[in-house]
Amino acid sequence: MHRRTFCCLLLLCLPGASLAERLAVGDFSAGDLAGWAEKSFVGNTRYRIVEDTTGKVLQAESTASASGLWRKIRIDLTRTPYLHWSWRIDQTFSGNDERSKAGDDYPARVYVVVDGGLFFWRTRAVNYVWSSNQPVGTRWPNAFTDHAVMLAVRSGSADSGRWVRERRDVRADLQRLFGEKIDHIDAVAVMTDSDNTGGRAEALYGDIYFAAE
Repeated sequence: MHRRTFCCLLLLCLPGASLAERLAVGDFSAGDLAGWAEKSFVGNTRYRIVEDTTGKVLQAESTASASGLWRKIRIDLTRTPYLHWSWRIDQTFSGNDERSKAGDDYPARVYVVVDGGLFFWRTRAVNYVWSSNQPVGTRWPNAFTDHAVMLAVRSGSADSGRWVRERRDVRADLQRLFGEKIDHIDAVAVMTDSDNTGGRAEALYGDIYFAAE
């Protein structure tokens, strides 16, 4: 056997070794919501698995409500720092100030949480949002807590009605946004909310996973 072939096979046999490591968080295409729980803030956004032209996806429908689905899962960012997901919205909100409590609504968001445990002031969260009006790349503090930062990765209605894929280096984002070296996260959540504006929002979410690249 060629030495290079042998070395590759050896790597595959090593515990925890992977040439293309991928860790599933939301396996919605398999119709799987195992491990996900709902957290309600105001009423309940309706989350369910539906059939789309792309296959099975997670649908979120909000009418003056705010609840999210979250999954407690520890991710080692030194091994799989890249968060991948896809999403689709039909429309954004109009005229809301997302930096204020009265306008803190988003048709879609995916966020990661570093749990501070008993030291709650050490909790950190990055909200990757589909913003209604903030330019892509804009960041701002969450209107309700100092422990979360909002980051616009998609903005406005230009991409409404079609699926778009996202990829973020979470480890680098945490370093940039909080000025701290953080090597793991403890939870992932999705949320579609419209409680503050009193409007309606709908979004579709594809599979969510972490990968080495």
